[in-house]
Amino acid sequence: MADANYTGSMVSEFIIVGFPGLQDRESKAILFAVFLTVYLLILLGNCLLISILAADRRLHTPMYLTICSLAIIDIAFSTTTVPTMLAVFRSTPHTVSFTACFTQTYFFQALVPTESFNLLLMAYDRYVAICHPLHYPARMTVRRTFQLIVVCWLGGFLIPILTFSLAFTKRFCGPNRVLQCFCDYSGVLRLACGDVLSISYVVLFVGLSILLIPLFFIVLSYVKILLSVLRISSSAGRAKAVSTCSSHLLVLSVFFLTTAGVFISYRIPGTSVDMRIMGSVIHNVFPALMNPIIYCLRTKQIRDSLVNTLKKSPIFPGSK
Repeated sequence: MADANYTGSMVSEFIIVGFPGLQDRESKAILFAVFLTVYLLILLGNCLLISILAADRRLHTPMYLTICSLAIIDIAFSTTTVPTMLAVFRSTPHTVSFTACFTQTYFFQALVPTESFNLLLMAYDRYVAICHPLHYPARMTVRRTFQLIVVCWLGGFLIPILTFSLAFTKRFCGPNRVLQCFCDYSGVLRLACGDVLSISYVVLFVGLSILLIPLFFIVLSYVKILLSVLRISSSAGRAKAVSTCSSHLLVLSVFFLTTAGVFISYRIPGTSVDMRIMGSVIHNVFPALMNPIIYCLRTKQIRDSLVNTLKKSPIFPGSK
């Protein structure tokens, strides 16, 4: 197949290559099976978490509302890219229309800051709960938390409009082979005709801002939380405060470490294309896979609600 299909002098579709070094049928079959299993587990885990939070009225609190929002983001994030990845592993070559490819890049760019802002909101919730417990009922009502979640989503979807517009208005006159498992923004931008260096700097600035600014305030919140915990006189009180934050800290670590790993891999000379693609793919699925596991295993209220739900289930006879 030719490298590009044209409408006049413009590319009308992109070819998603996948892993350049894993193009044989056996490797693609293994990748398809692995990522299909991972995707189904992501859907199962996050839908289960949302169902638990929705069904148990005791969990209708600000903290669990932010966790529910995170689960929805994880489902949307993986659904934006994984189906394309599975199609790439099943067909050779896999083509995506120009509009569909850019739509995917927009949603991918929008959901990253949305998750980053949601994690910041979760840190703020824990900060108010531990450092200002008397003010918590007034400052973090369910209504106010829902409004802040809407702001996180709106902010996440508004931020990439600039970078998306800069790339979308460029001419793409070939080649049209994207070295990635989905329509990655940087991979597509490299295919644009003309100089894209200035756009790359804008994208780098925006990307660092939406990650580092929330991370700064998250770290600041947890420094204040740590100082507040150290002032708690009883060991039981300190243990309870640490317990309420431990799950969130694990989720934060998974998200920001995988994001940093992708960012660093693209800037280490000599890193193979397959390794960079694998880092990006892991960033797409690993947080979404781990988050419901972390919350179900390490958050007592969610764990107890899950156990009670299973006891009432006909799948476990005699457990009533």
